[in-house]
Amino acid sequence: MADEHAAQLGARRPAERYGDRPAAWRRPAAIGAVALLSAVGLAWVVWAGLYQANPPIRWSDVGFAVVDDSMTRVTFDVITDPGTKATCRVEALNQAYAVVGVAQVSVGPVDSKVTRQSVEVATQERAVSGGVKSCDVR
Repeated sequence: MADEHAAQLGARRPAERYGDRPAAWRRPAAIGAVALLSAVGLAWVVWAGLYQANPPIRWSDVGFAVVDDSMTRVTFDVITDPGTKATCRVEALNQAYAVVGVAQVSVGPVDSKVTRQSVEVATQERAVSGGVKSCDVR
């Protein structure tokens, strides 16, 4: 008897149990909105990927030398198009990776694609490493 009653309930769904059916336009509108957002997101990813793949300036740390407790020399290459001017931020770090010295270096206008730079960074305490933090085209 219980099985027979369950079969009857399964065959017909009470309308008030699940609420009213959504309007016919809601599903296509939701699909369209998701498709539009996906297209915009994909376009942004492509744009960002292409820009980052070929930035206007790059750098490569060549090395550093701790001169004394108050000075570190950092050598680096700047890679950019000839005629470009740039500003690079060079940092010296202590053993705890805290910044103990900073120097702003003006580069250019450069004559070749790769330009080697060397800068002495004044430090508050003995540094154990140094390198370029960033470079920006001016």
